[in-house]
Amino acid sequence: MTPESSVSTEKLVQDLKVVVADAEELLRATASQAGERVTVAREKIQESLQRAKVKLTEAESTVADKTKQMANMTDEYVREHPWKAVGIAAGIGLIIGLLISRR
Repeated sequence: MTPESSVSTEKLVQDLKVVVADAEELLRATASQAGERVTVAREKIQESLQRAKVKLTEAESTVADKTKQMANMTDEYVREHPWKAVGIAAGIGLIIGLLISRR
């Protein structure tokens, strides 16, 4: 998983959490509404929310696992190639310093 896709997945998980929370709030707000169509719609929404919560939990777990895996790979690389890691960090620091000093 690339860093960009990891960030995208994390953003998607956060967005889905907001949607689930909003849908739950909508269900609570319409709890007093009566009628067969409303009842059927609420049941369908509740089922969909339950499935979404399960998938959201799975996605969070996957993101956490991939993040740990990437951290372990980075740690392993730095331990095997410490001077390359120092050089890369120095180069990134230099680039960031140049970009900041331009402002």
